[in-house]
Amino acid sequence: IRDFCLSRGLGDVYKRQPSNSTSAPWFENKEPAEYFKDIPQIKYEGPTSTNLFAFKYYNPDEEILGKKMKDWLRFSVCYWHTFRGVGADMFGFGTIQRPWEDGTDSVENAKRRLRVAFEFLNKLGVGYWSFHDRDIAPEGKTLEETNKNLTEVAALAKQLQSEKGIKLLWGTSNLFSNPRYMNGAATNPDLHVFAYAAAQVKKCLEITKDLGGENFVFWGGREGYFSILNTDVKKEIDHLAAFFHLAVDYAKKIGFTGQFLIEPKPREPTKHQYDYDAQTVIGFLKTYGLDKHFKLNIEPNHTTLAGHDYEHDIEIASLYGMLGSVDSNTGDTLLGWDTDQFPTDFRKTTLVMTTIINQGGLAPGGLNFDCKVRRESTDVEDLFIAHIGAIDAFARGLRNAAALKTQGTLVKLVKERYSSFDSELGKKIEKGESSFEELEKWVFEHGEPKKISGKQEKFELLFNTFV
Repeated sequence: IRDFCLSRGLGDVYKRQPSNSTSAPWFENKEPAEYFKDIPQIKYEGPTSTNLFAFKYYNPDEEILGKKMKDWLRFSVCYWHTFRGVGADMFGFGTIQRPWEDGTDSVENAKRRLRVAFEFLNKLGVGYWSFHDRDIAPEGKTLEETNKNLTEVAALAKQLQSEKGIKLLWGTSNLFSNPRYMNGAATNPDLHVFAYAAAQVKKCLEITKDLGGENFVFWGGREGYFSILNTDVKKEIDHLAAFFHLAVDYAKKIGFTGQFLIEPKPREPTKHQYDYDAQTVIGFLKTYGLDKHFKLNIEPNHTTLAGHDYEHDIEIASLYGMLGSVDSNTGDTLLGWDTDQFPTDFRKTTLVMTTIINQGGLAPGGLNFDCKVRRESTDVEDLFIAHIGAIDAFARGLRNAAALKTQGTLVKLVKERYSSFDSELGKKIEKGESSFEELEKWVFEHGEPKKISGKQEKFELLFNTFV
């Protein structure tokens, strides 16, 4: 509740929350050896299984198109929603009280939570995790104290990674929750805040490198504006680019070789965010000479908030060689905010996996479940059920996409739609060797174009036979 309220500038609301300090946690006398003793190890049982705690479509070591499913999918569990989420939203307080939480923001509680997380990851059978720096360790009164806390908790994370055989997909800095970032971080008009954000990213980069993180994500939660009247937009975007160049320089200095990723989002919490969508970010990166250092981490819920189809930004980023990773969630198009729901639509996962197959995979990125259970889903088992369902949705999407590629009909039909450009004139146009004069002469010779059906319904019918 504290994290939620502070992230939305509702510190006064948090202070009015009833205290739970008088209720002792279940482990007050002795911490249990196992937190999820009633949940079995999640295994593949096949599509005919009726076991809620089993995969129906995800068989990690099964090969599809020459690669194991686990290598195509590279599933990751996010720390913030899964282990810090309390079911709060802008209309109501938290509904979820996890039995391992003691109600404090202490390092001891942070370590306990981390042990719970790795037991969850191990039982679920997922190979990766992701975090914000402020998710895993409490913020102190000074930056020095905060860094000390993060170092201590990260040491335990490194130990648990080694023990459980789990890797870090990516780390990132929370540059949006603390009130100091109310006017932005890298785009803040105050140099002091810009410098503080740089120091925070510096430490998080060091931690991510030490944990073997394969990527580092930047999501500009407050890099944008509410009113153009008090905003120098060009200066803010210039400063954002300068910040990213500083990050690139420091990564080289410390030998961090992971992939840098930017996560687009059109709005929320600001009215207009500078990383609006995939095309906006690609244009930004190319304008400021950053396109060789960054790729995109696409979250489909953000894509739909930008007014695009679920799969649009993933496809656009991939076509331009900029798709680095996917925050594999979904939203509710009837709601006007980022709901971060678990994906269950086989049609959408098939479209996404078609793009991923076409680009040869996502590595070093992955499918990170930036998702949270609904505030009404308060049982611990709901965490498992939600992830199992989402994993199976993408596993089935992979199977469908592989079948589509192997059968080849849709690819052939798309190629036929554009076959006129296989002509001599078409090739000249694509090479930039034609001219308006040449095209005018060609039209005089060939007359009016014929109407050619786009056959959308045919494509949809054929696609649905694979879903």
